[in-house]
Order: sequence, then C-alpha cells, then structure tokens
Amino acid sequence: MQNITIINTRCANLSSVKFAFDRLGYHTEITDNIEKIQSADKLILPGVGTAKAAMQNLADLGLIEVIQSLTQPVLGICLGMQLMTDYSEEGNLDLLKLMSGKTEKLPDCQLPLPHMGWNKVHYAADHPLFAEIAQDSYFYFVHSYGVLPNPHTVATCDYGVPFSAVIQHNNFYGAQFHPERSGKAGALFLRNFVENIK
Repeated sequence: MQNITIINTRCANLSSVKFAFDRLGYHTEITDNIEKIQSADKLILPGVGTAKAAMQNLADLGLIEVIQSLTQPVLGICLGMQLMTDYSEEGNLDLLKLMSGKTEKLPDCQLPLPHMGWNKVHYAADHPLFAEIAQDSYFYFVHSYGVLPNPHTVATCDYGVPFSAVIQHNNFYGAQFHPERSGKAGALFLRNFVENIK
C-alpha cells in the first residue's frame, strides 16, 4: 500500500481532501513532520486563502526547502498549485519556484471574481492524470488568481481568458480545481495521481 501524505499547510480544508482519498480506499496521513513528508510515496500540497499566509506557514514549519528537495510525486491543489510557481502578484511574493511561471489575478473580463463553480477542463492528449476522464469534463473551481498557459500547462480552463487548470514539471503536479469537490471526474483524477504517476 502506498504511503500518501497530505502536507499540513495550516491553510486548507485538509479533512475534505483526506475524506476524498478515504472514499477511494486509500489511507492518508495529514502531517507537517519533515521525516514523514520526506519518506512518503506520494504527497498532496493543499491550500486555500492567500499565498502570503501559506508561504509564511511553510516557512514557520521549516518546510520550504523540504518541499523544494522532494523527488517523489507531489500534487498541489488550488493555492497549492499556485505556490509551485515562481512568483505571485498577490502580495508581490516569491513562491516555491518548483516550475517557471507566475500566479496573477485573473483578467477583468466582465465576469465576477472569484471564479467559483463548475467549469470545463480541456487536457492534452494521453496524459496519465486524465486516464478514463472524458475530454471537457467539469471540475469545481474557487479562485481569483491563476497561472496563465505556459510550457508547463497540461490542461486549461476558460473564464473569459484561458488559464492553466493543471500544470506539471518533473515530479511536481498542480491542479487549480478542487478534485476532492469535483464528483466522479475529481475522484478519477485523484486515483490517477496515485495509480498512474510514478
């Protein structure tokens, strides 16, 4: 059985993420213990709220360099995905720098912010995270900031303008949507992360 660890960022609804894995039959542990994080087979980096608060929490826990040095698969969710980029306009803040790109406020396209609710995700062909998930499936989003499409973009969504719904660089993966709140498609996405990503 794989050791799946949810990093306690102290700025996320950790129980809902854990429950999503429980429903799939995967045991997970929520922790900020460095040794447990380093020894995990797969890691989840969840986050809600502001980038500044999240980065401060990670710094206080001594986890920034720990996360940067991880070699096993890591999935960032919502703010957790944004933290993987270089920089955020929200607070003019350096982030974890796990992949190039910046997090910026979604452009004003006469649409309300935050972008909240169900929206279609269009993914690159044959990506293992989207195995058995229909093209243009709906996932659940809640965010005002995002990562515009760049070379690390695996899947996109459109809210006035296209933005990255999923990004990847090496062992780091990020989802702007909340798979734990995205019904069957979200459950398949989490299963694919556990089963298909090595």
